[in-house]
Parts: sequence; structure tokens; C-alpha cells
Amino acid sequence: MTDMSKVVAVTGASSGIGEATARRLAADGHRLFLGARRTDRLDALTREITAAEGAAAFQRLDVTDAADARAFVSATRERYGRVDVVVNNAGVMPLSPLEALRVDEWDRMIDVNVRGVLHGIAAALPVMRAQGGGHIVNIASVGAYEVSPTAAVYCATKFAVRAISEGLRQESTGNIRVTLVSPGVTESELADSISDPAAKAAMQSYRAVALPASAIADAIAYAVSQPPQVDVNEIVVRPAASAQ
Repeated sequence: MTDMSKVVAVTGASSGIGEATARRLAADGHRLFLGARRTDRLDALTREITAAEGAAAFQRLDVTDAADARAFVSATRERYGRVDVVVNNAGVMPLSPLEALRVDEWDRMIDVNVRGVLHGIAAALPVMRAQGGGHIVNIASVGAYEVSPTAAVYCATKFAVRAISEGLRQESTGNIRVTLVSPGVTESELADSISDPAAKAAMQSYRAVALPASAIADAIAYAVSQPPQVDVNEIVVRPAASAQ
């Protein structure tokens, strides 16, 4: 490992942006601790990284469970001795019009997209304060800046992540950096959770032009790679061919 190697914990690492981020940061020489519910995928990704002489380990993680989030961060520190970066990436997007009254799906988005981020922050802050610094990277969406039909609740959760990130940045004394990364349309499994037929069809059209997940991983890697005196606060990444 290089002198610039950091210990990075990534939630939602079993697919999409989380998986791409793990690969990119491992290739950059960072030490990864990966969390998600699908441990079979985490195991395969960890084996891939270590086979390429990278450093990675994993633990099952449900971000909606605060105790699980604490255990995840604690396990990261136990393995590597510290926790330099936490990437709060786990998210869900079961879109539907409000009049469909899919309350269970609203609750799931709030639990994963908002509480999950808060649980990650709550688990990381005491560790980072004790060790004298750290970096929290929260993954939002262009939905943190605009609202579209069928996405009211999803966008509300991403507006919340943006607000939480900005509040944390303002409260930081400077030794804990905060980055909000907001992807536009990106190749991922997010749309797979849409159960409303009309919203699902609309999303297929909306996602006709999409970024590879590696593009978002590159943005995260950029923020993580900056020297301690540089705090990259917000990055919005959109497909060049899309207005969204």
C-alpha cells in the first residue's frame, strides 16, 4: 500500500455505484471494507479485488438498522485500525405517483435513503473524531435538486441527504470532510425496484442515455484523493447527452 492509502467503508457495495467504487478505490491502493445484504456478491467482489492484489473484506450490512451500521464501522476499524472514509451509497428507488398510495414503498425509501445515511454518519463520527479526522461521502442524485412526477418521495429523500450533508459540513471543525455526489442517470439496479407499471415504463425511456457506474466511482475517487486541506463538497455528474 502507498502512503496515501486510506481505509474506506462502502455501503451498498454489492452492485452499481457501490461495486464500481470498490473496484476503483481498490485499484487506487485504498483498503476496502464492503457492506450490503447480498453477501454472495460481496464475497465475489472481495475475491476479485484481493486476486488483483488489492485489500478488501466485507460484512453483511442492513443500513436501516443502526446497530448493524455501528457494527459495520466497528468491524472496519478492527480490521484496518482506523476508518478514513465512509461512502454512504446504499439506496432504493421504487417510483410511483403519490395517488398510488404505495406507503410501504415510501417508508422503505425513507428508511434506506435517509435513515441509512444518518446511521452511517452516526456510526462514523465518533470513530473519526477519536482518530482526529475522516471523510464522509454521501451519494444523492440529481433528484436532490429537482422533482419529477412519480419521484416525489424519492426526490424528498435525496433533498434530505443534501441537507444532511450540508449541515454536517457546516458543523465540521475542518478535520472531517464532507462530500455529496449526485449522479444523473446511471446504469444500476435502482430501477429494478419500481413496481408501478407506468413509472417503470417511464423510467425505461428516461434511462435511455445513462452513465456507467464507473463514472460516479471516478468522481468519488477524485474527492477522496484530495489533500487534507481540500474539501470537495458537491459533485453533480450527468450524461453529456441528457438534459436531466
